[in-house]
Amino acid sequence: MQIEVNAQKRTKQGTGASRRLRREGKTPGIVYGGNQPAVVIELDHNALYHQLRQEAFHASVLMLNLEGAKEQVLLRAVNMHPFRVEVQHIDFQRVQSDVKIQMKVPLHFINAESSPGVKLSGGLVSHVMSELLIRCLPADLPGFIEVDLKDLEIGNTVHVKDLKLPNGVEWILHGDENPSVAVVQIPRALVADEAADAAAAEAALAPSEVPTTKQSAEPAAGEKVADKGDKKSEKSDKK
Repeated sequence: MQIEVNAQKRTKQGTGASRRLRREGKTPGIVYGGNQPAVVIELDHNALYHQLRQEAFHASVLMLNLEGAKEQVLLRAVNMHPFRVEVQHIDFQRVQSDVKIQMKVPLHFINAESSPGVKLSGGLVSHVMSELLIRCLPADLPGFIEVDLKDLEIGNTVHVKDLKLPNGVEWILHGDENPSVAVVQIPRALVADEAADAAAAEAALAPSEVPTTKQSAEPAAGEKVADKGDKKSEKSDKK
C-alpha cells in the first residue's frame, strides 16, 4: 500500500512566515521536479513526524495529496531542529514513471545466527553499511535489500557486488570500488582473553623448563664438553 502525504499550498514565504507556521503546528516544505514549477507547501507537523518514523517513508514512492491533486513523489530532504523534536522543513521530488531515479534504500540482514562464523566460531557480525544507493525506475524501487549471511565464515566479508538485487535495480558505486557490507569477526574480549591465557601459561613454566642461552647451545660435532672436574685436572697437570 502506497503511503499518502497530505499537504496544502503555502501562500506566504520567508523566514518570518515559516516561523509562524511552525508555531501553528505546521511544517513548511516544497515539491519540485518532473518538468513542472516548484510549489511551496505546508503539512501538519504531528502527522508528518509520525510518518517520518516509518522506514518505508524514506525509501518508497509516496503519494502526495496536494489539495485533492495527487502525484507521486520521493522524500529528498528533511531538516530537523538541533535539539527539539521538530521537523523544520521538508523537500519532495516528483517522479516520472519512465525516468530512472536514484535512492538510498535500507539493508536488512538475515540469517546471522545460523552462519558458521557466528554459530560455530562464536564471532560477531559487524554491519559496515546500513543503506545502499541504487538506480531504478519508480515502479521497481524496493523498500529494502536483503543481505543473507547464512554462509559467512569467521573473518569473511560480504561486499556490495555479492548482493542479489531485484530485477531492474542496479547499485551505484564510484569507479571500481566494491565496499564491504558486513563482516564476521572474533570478539575483541575473546582475543584479549586468549592473549592473557597464553601469557599466564608462559609465566607458569618451571625455571628448569625455560631453556637458557647456555642450556640451549648444542656442542659442535666431535667436541667434548668439559666439566669443572676436567678443568681442575688440567691445572694440576700443568703444575
